Amino acid sequence: MASITRKITPFLWFDKEAEEAANFYVSIFPNSKVGKIARFGAGAPGPEGSVMTIAFELDGQPFAGINGGPIFKFSEAVSFVVNCADQAEVDHYWDKLTSDGGKESQCGWLKDRFGLSWQVVPTRLFELIGEDDAARSARVMAAVMQMVKLDIAKLEAAARG
Repeated sequence: MASITRKITPFLWFDKEAEEAANFYVSIFPNSKVGKIARFGAGAPGPEGSVMTIAFELDGQPFAGINGGPIFKFSEAVSFVVNCADQAEVDHYWDKLTSDGGKESQCGWLKDRFGLSWQVVPTRLFELIGEDDAARSARVMAAVMQMVKLDIAKLEAAARG
């Protein structure tokens, strides 16, 4: 996987959907692309000619995927945070990542159709809870706990009390 140049790269294990997932993610995030694909050869554990590994970038962040079979599944123990500048971005990423079989969770969390967990979070949330006013932070977090997709206007209303 010569195209991977960063020290740390998330490496995602799929059953047999690595290429489909990479193409799906690349279609959602700007500045993204599919890179090198290694295919199974004769006698390999996967069907000859099918994708073994795939390198891809999401907004410049390198990722890799492997079609390793059904042995391991994704869980909420690992998720990717999508930091959003405004509600339009929250809505965009939420809608795209939950499309075609994705599932909404709570507090800005979701699973895409491949079972990978994402947190779609407005950066304004971190500003609202990062201030020195503990009561304000508590109100904002209480509002977050009541939400599925995060709503910036409601977070700001909670901050105001």
